[in-house]
Amino acid sequence: MALLRPKLAPKNRLSATLKSWLPILQSGPLEMEEVLQAYAKDNPCMRVQSGLSADFSTCQFHKAQRPNAPALKNTMTDKIESLSVREATLYETLHQQLLPPLFPTQTSLQIAQDIIENLNHEGYFEGDVESLALKLGVHAQDYEKVRQRFAYLDPPGVGARDLQESFFFQLAQHNQLDDSTYGLCVQILANLSAHKDFSHLASYKQAMKIITSFKNPPALDFHDPSPVVIPDLLILEQGGEISVQLNDSYYPQVVVEEPKIKQANDYLKEKLKEARDLVDALQMRQQTILKIGLMLVEYQYDFFKGKQIKPMRLVDIANEFGYAPSTISRAISNKYLECARGIFPIKSFFTTALEGDISNASIKDFILDRIAHEDPLKPLSDLKILELVEAEFHLKMVRRTITKYRKLLNIASSAERKKLYELRAKH
Repeated sequence: MALLRPKLAPKNRLSATLKSWLPILQSGPLEMEEVLQAYAKDNPCMRVQSGLSADFSTCQFHKAQRPNAPALKNTMTDKIESLSVREATLYETLHQQLLPPLFPTQTSLQIAQDIIENLNHEGYFEGDVESLALKLGVHAQDYEKVRQRFAYLDPPGVGARDLQESFFFQLAQHNQLDDSTYGLCVQILANLSAHKDFSHLASYKQAMKIITSFKNPPALDFHDPSPVVIPDLLILEQGGEISVQLNDSYYPQVVVEEPKIKQANDYLKEKLKEARDLVDALQMRQQTILKIGLMLVEYQYDFFKGKQIKPMRLVDIANEFGYAPSTISRAISNKYLECARGIFPIKSFFTTALEGDISNASIKDFILDRIAHEDPLKPLSDLKILELVEAEFHLKMVRRTITKYRKLLNIASSAERKKLYELRAKH
């Protein structure tokens, strides 16, 4: 038995092997082990040695850390272990609160469950009370009464129709306020855009402190966390020089076990060949990804130095390899790289050019930068952003494209941003 690490093989053989093992090329580090185990299951001449597992008898387990405590977990085993504790979703959290006295009857419970089903991922209610009540066979007034009880559930503000009602719901949970401060909060929320009209009142600063603490959207803490990502490539910089390194410490290894009998039958010979081809395919995968990393640094050098990404076509890099673009597409699917600027999907470097050397990613970065530095008193409208983009990049666009980009970037409209700026202002 020998642990065979991938080794070089003739190019024509590797190309044929690569086509035979496309799932390996397409898999990321976390999926690759599962793919290999599927092959090993029916092959007596090989087994897979995990790159992620460890001898848990030697592991030390720690209690959950305080938010500000130094992190103790620094290995992939610990990272994988942390995934075993799953936090409750927004909908699970709400269902756990459907109890008396807020929901004492079967009807109120049924309505509450229906309301939860009509919440969007931000925690806002999107349903039509009249039609939903009709489907349940209840009066619309009764349905609405149950929805109003969501003002006392966690997360505060959930079940509201919009930002303003969400803030009213959140205010309802501040039951320790004195009457004057609570009453002023109600008045300000009724007319947020004119909150400075109340600045002469003694409770104004306290009221605004409370209002600016409200969450928007109400389910902000329940947004799906980013999945754990193991980058295939590490872009390192030392002494001003950029280098590329495979992050292969988590890669599984194929252990080829040759048949013990001297005269192996045709079946075992075929399985042995498959195992060896699989080793070649893994080596080809590593070589392909490493070469992609080297080419990314060459093409996107300015990006790794802190500048904007440049347009890069998939067909260009495919031609460099002598492969079809579909093969390169598989090679970068589910793959990430880590550099000083963060972790990025490799496919994000292949942007769509609009005109010349201008990419949609460059325009999105420009929009983000302009909004980050806009005047809070006069937020940029989509029309104004369009004018700035056309002047910066010397091209013609339409406003709906800017609106689409803004929404993709999860940026509120100028009117909504103005309200948020006013709420965050220091008084």
